[in-house]
Amino acid sequence: MGDFWKSAGMHLVEVNADGWLDVTPDLLRAYYTRPEIHPVDTSCAEEIELFEDLMADPLTQVPEERLGRLADRDAADNYAVVLAYRDLLAEAGTVEGAYLRMMRAGQAQVPPVFVDQMVHLIVRNILKACHDPIRLRAGEIFFREQNVSTDDGRVMLADEEIVEMYAKSGGAGGLGQLLIDSDTPLREVHLDVLDEDNKDIYWERSDRFDTVVDFRFTQPALDAFARVVEAWVAHFLGIEVRVQPRQSVEDEQWSWHIGLDKEANRILNALYTGETVPVEDIQQLIALFRMDIEDRSSVIETMRGKPVYLALAMTDANRIKMKPQNLLMNMPLVDAT
Repeated sequence: MGDFWKSAGMHLVEVNADGWLDVTPDLLRAYYTRPEIHPVDTSCAEEIELFEDLMADPLTQVPEERLGRLADRDAADNYAVVLAYRDLLAEAGTVEGAYLRMMRAGQAQVPPVFVDQMVHLIVRNILKACHDPIRLRAGEIFFREQNVSTDDGRVMLADEEIVEMYAKSGGAGGLGQLLIDSDTPLREVHLDVLDEDNKDIYWERSDRFDTVVDFRFTQPALDAFARVVEAWVAHFLGIEVRVQPRQSVEDEQWSWHIGLDKEANRILNALYTGETVPVEDIQQLIALFRMDIEDRSSVIETMRGKPVYLALAMTDANRIKMKPQNLLMNMPLVDAT
């Protein structure tokens, strides 16, 4: 077993007794060194002084009037966003606590890239003892948008950012087995497909996000994703769930479902209410799951003994952008607050 996802930032945080990630000064400093914040040659003296003060004490209070003295208004706006995020992290005390507060507040004023970074870090912590590269690759779906190819009856998931980059650059920079013709459509970009025979290549490439998984029913990646879902729910909610892939929902007592992305939520809602759903919409569904909550006492009375159905779906542009917060915000639990 090798290390993985060094870019997640585990070295910047501390795992507390509850297994959650304590916010540390180093984690906050990492945001001050982002390109949008770090001073450049043309930065004014006020901006440089502010940066140095924050690096010395990441919790330095910065009143509005101090930001108003910065010559670069874009820099001032960027500082305002980062400082608001800093305050959210500091007040929550843990990365998970901040994530929950943020989701309950509707992600107001938090850049999507920060949300993805939080999930990246949290999933890295959840999977820290994982020995299966295919499960780790499935975990990437939680925080990185996926490009979907359904050619030849397969369901292949590749990292959208990597596919886009190499479709434009022709693969310059060397990603090993990447083969691309500059005249080939985006959907036909070829990357290494992880399977049981070659999965050990993942350890040295985990931070490159340049591997592909087959997400068809009965394939290892689909089951691996289910295991990550179980671990995510247990980590945040402290309850044990059992998640199994399904090919369809055949349940006359279908009572609860959770779309794991915007499209899946829309399609499941339509199916649940008995609407006529176009074939094109049904074909957008990439994966279905049945979730059983083991501790019935934690579930609202009308859902005890009943399953929760989950789904992932792609957009019209063949993309999947998962919303893992849906698993935390939409569960049929007694204490949903």
